[in-house]
Amino acid sequence: MFEKPGSALPIEAQHQQADLTYRQAGVDIEAGEEAVRLIKADAESTYIPGVLGSLGGFAGMFQLPSGLQDGVLVTSTDGVGTKLLLAQQTGKLDGVGIDLVGMSVNDVLTVGARPILFLDYVAVGRLLPGEMVRIVAGVAEGCRLAGCALVGGEMAEMPGLYDPGEFDLAGFCVGLGERSKLIDGSTVQEGDIVLGLASSGFHSNGYSLVRKVLDVNKVDLDGTFPGVSGTVAEALLAPTRIYVKGILGLIDEGIAVKSMAHITGGGMIGNFSRVVPAGLSAQLHFDEWKVPPLFRAIQALGGIAELEMFTAFNMGVGYVLVVPPADVTRARELLTASGEEVFALGTVVPGSDRVTLQGVS
Repeated sequence: MFEKPGSALPIEAQHQQADLTYRQAGVDIEAGEEAVRLIKADAESTYIPGVLGSLGGFAGMFQLPSGLQDGVLVTSTDGVGTKLLLAQQTGKLDGVGIDLVGMSVNDVLTVGARPILFLDYVAVGRLLPGEMVRIVAGVAEGCRLAGCALVGGEMAEMPGLYDPGEFDLAGFCVGLGERSKLIDGSTVQEGDIVLGLASSGFHSNGYSLVRKVLDVNKVDLDGTFPGVSGTVAEALLAPTRIYVKGILGLIDEGIAVKSMAHITGGGMIGNFSRVVPAGLSAQLHFDEWKVPPLFRAIQALGGIAELEMFTAFNMGVGYVLVVPPADVTRARELLTASGEEVFALGTVVPGSDRVTLQGVS
């Protein structure tokens, strides 16, 4: 008979007939199984050639295509950040799954790789199958937009770590590319042209600052911002735009894309600077780039300085690419035809500051 350290009574004597179960501890295995059953068809609707097996196994499998000369796997992982708190507060869960996919697939895309696989991880305080269906349906839609397969994931019910109604998301993307065709910015040269693709809003970055502005000003999420369509909640929860099909279309058409950046936390300067070679500077202007009213509304309410805005947010441009002058017209035509709004942002010149924004300081 064993005794607890420092205990006068043996464990056997202290035992109470509680008949505890996993469900009483806060974990509902049946709810988890029901959630998997409900999302199975949505997940399998994303399958592309190469996917092996079906949802529900211990691991996802994918057969690499034949004909690769020097294939490279490209990976990325990300989450949705504190944007999730707005989704939880409003009950608008349908778009956060698209956000989750967009944040990773757009990163993989920047080197010219094609996203092929995606996995998600959902951690909740209490697993409600109906909520899981809405979240994962968004993930599946994001995968369809990106042309990749949702081959697996995990739903973890963790009472005590998360309160009921709370959840967090993480996503993992695998892309595939040919080593000789990967894009790293090394061929960028003086005279090249910078193009920008419009964002759908804040995407999934800067929401700690956005939420602070909303809280300080006691903003009604069911109200509206001047010049912005929809409610405040709808505008702020617009899903991250996924640029995969438009950009891969350019590459497939032989456009000489030299450099690309996904504009996330850190803004234009923080992200684009990573793919402009030393000794060169991308000088950007606002001839076509007009900052959307949504960003200006948050700026006015928070009294946020201009440079801080361009550091925290994408300011209406979610993705940038560098092409030679000879390809600009065709690139714009192809991107517009794919549904993207395209801006001429600037030109690459000699300089020590890899990115400069006209009039922003």
